[in-house]
Amino acid sequence: MKGLGDLMGQFQALQDNAKKIQEELANAEVQGESGAGLVKVVMTGRHDVRSVSIDSSLMSEEKEILEDLLAAAVNDAVRRVEANNQEKLGGLTEGFQMPPGFKMPF
Repeated sequence: MKGLGDLMGQFQALQDNAKKIQEELANAEVQGESGAGLVKVVMTGRHDVRSVSIDSSLMSEEKEILEDLLAAAVNDAVRRVEANNQEKLGGLTEGFQMPPGFKMPF
């Protein structure tokens, strides 16, 4: 049963590491942009918008254009959060070794 004990230890370490990474990701900030950087949105890993920056040159534009640029910047930030999450979580199970012949129940 030594193999099972090793597996349980690896699993506990994996859980601890996953929790740490999830906390880091939740607090990480990314910046989304649109209009060649004229509109910027800073968002956390929890998808909370921390700040919005709109270049003053856009203040003379029509309302619909501003709304579209803001939506595009938010969407860009969301995509960047998701990409950051996948990048960080992708390597989480690296090095997790199953004992030879061990089959998962599913």
